[in-house]
Amino acid sequence: MFTIRVTRSTASMTAVAVTSYSVVKLSKSNFADSPVISIERRMAGLWRSYQALMTRHPWTVQIITAGTLVGVGDVISQQVLERRGLANHNVTRTAKMMSIGFFFVGPAIGSWYKVLDKLVTGGTKSAAMKKMLVDQLGFAPCFLGAFLGISGTLSGLTVEENVAKLKRDYTDALISNYYLWPAVQIANFYFIPLHHRLAVVQIVAIGWNSYLSWKANKM
Repeated sequence: MFTIRVTRSTASMTAVAVTSYSVVKLSKSNFADSPVISIERRMAGLWRSYQALMTRHPWTVQIITAGTLVGVGDVISQQVLERRGLANHNVTRTAKMMSIGFFFVGPAIGSWYKVLDKLVTGGTKSAAMKKMLVDQLGFAPCFLGAFLGISGTLSGLTVEENVAKLKRDYTDALISNYYLWPAVQIANFYFIPLHHRLAVVQIVAIGWNSYLSWKANKM
């Protein structure tokens, strides 16, 4: 009788253990298959793919990234700031802004970061501060003026109209630039590797591009 009781007790404990293990395994399986985890894995996979492409084709990927995100900024500008609605979305304008991203923003900023890294060497906080000052006092005013001028030209403005628009909008846009970019660029120059800086800037600039697109197309 003693042996039977021990066997039953052992069997009962084993059954409980197996059941507990099954419940834990099922819970883990359900957790692993949850939509949130699935999305996180996909995003991580996309990021790894992006990094691999950036390593193999840094110039091409930076330009494509810049053009795409300038286009996203214009879509946000039209739909959020201007509230045009999808039916009244100006696709031609978005294509125009994307072309500025592909052929001007991406090449200009990507090349500038390479030059800036040679002008100011080192990865210290002091070097990051110097890079930010050179970037914001030297490059940013020229870049902003060129961006607005190119946009006006692609919109069909005459030279006189473009000059008048620059006189009206440039100072306001430059002041707005200084509210945002100095802090972003210090962090960018200090923490981010060279080949990822344009992508970081363009991600932060989705909101800025929306503002610029609105400013550039405000007639």
